[in-house]
Amino acid sequence: MTKPPAYLDQLPASARRTEIIRAHQERQRWVLQDKKGFLRYRRPYEDLAPFHAKEVDCRADRVLIGGADELSTADRDLVEQALRAFMPWRKGPFSIFGTPIDAEWRSDLKWQRLLPCLPDLKDAIVADIGCNNGYYMFRMAAHQPRLVLGLEPSVQHYYCFKALNHLAGQTQLDIDLLGVEHLGLFPTCFDVIFLMGIIYHRPSPIDVLRDILNALRPGGTLILETQAIPGEAPLALFPETTYAKVPGTYFVPTGSCLLNWLKKAGFGDLNLFSQTAMSSQEQRSTEWMTFESYADFIDPDDPGLTIEGYPAPDRILVSARKMK
Repeated sequence: MTKPPAYLDQLPASARRTEIIRAHQERQRWVLQDKKGFLRYRRPYEDLAPFHAKEVDCRADRVLIGGADELSTADRDLVEQALRAFMPWRKGPFSIFGTPIDAEWRSDLKWQRLLPCLPDLKDAIVADIGCNNGYYMFRMAAHQPRLVLGLEPSVQHYYCFKALNHLAGQTQLDIDLLGVEHLGLFPTCFDVIFLMGIIYHRPSPIDVLRDILNALRPGGTLILETQAIPGEAPLALFPETTYAKVPGTYFVPTGSCLLNWLKKAGFGDLNLFSQTAMSSQEQRSTEWMTFESYADFIDPDDPGLTIEGYPAPDRILVSARKMK
C-alpha cells in the first residue's frame, strides 16, 4: 500500500482526505505496474535519481536546474539521454545541467502575458490543473507559495515533472495523477487555481468552472488560459471532428463567450486581460518535439484559417474570483 500523499498536510480541513487517499493509491497502483507504457517513463525518472542540482533558478524564462559545471561530461550525457526519453517536450524552455531544452511551446511568452495580473502567491495554496511537465509550477515557485499541487493524469508528464523536481528539490511543489474530474475532492481548498489550455477539451465547460469555483476559498482567484476564436459576439465554435488537427476539442469560445460561461458558473470580478493571435513563433517543432506543430495546423494559403477551414486561434487569459 502506497503512503498517503505528502501534500495532504498542507491542505485545509475541508479536503476530503479519505477519498483523496483512496484516489491517490488507486492511481499509484495503476502507474506502478510493470508494463511497457509505464516503464517507458519510469525508467528515465529512475535513471535521474542519483543527480541533484545545486543551482536552481525559477525566475528566468528558461528555468535553470543545475549548472553545466556541476556534472562531468559523462554524467551530463547520461542526464541528457534520460531527458530525451521524455520526448516530446511540450512546455518549456528549461536548462538542465547545461543542456538547453527547447520545447514545442514557448511557455515563457504565456507567462510574461500572465505576470501583470498574477495574484499574490506568497504562502498561497495553489492548484495547476493539467500541469504537464510543471513549467508553470516552477515559475510559480519563485513567488514563494506554500504549496503548488499539479493535477496531471498523463503518465509521461507525471514522470517528467517528478524527474525535474527530483533534480530541482522544490519542496513546495507536488503532483498527483489526478484530473479536473477530481476537483470535488478539494472543496474550498485553494487560494489560486490555474487552468491553462484545458477547458476546450471538456464537453461541459460550465460544469468544470463550477467545480473550480467550489474548490476555491472565498476570495480565491482562477487564472484561465485558453484558445479562442476572434470576434466580439458571445459565440463558441463546435468543431465537427478536429480543430487545428487537435482531437477532443469540444468548444472554442470567443472572449465574451468565455466571460459569460464564468458569470453563469458564479464567478465575479472578471478580467480578460490578454488576447493574442497564435503563431509559429510561440508553438513550433523543435529538436525536443519533432512532430507536426502550429504551422502544420493552419491553412497554408490563408493563415487566418485552420487546416479544417475554421477561424485560426487566439490565446486569451482571464482572471476571475470567487466572491464569497
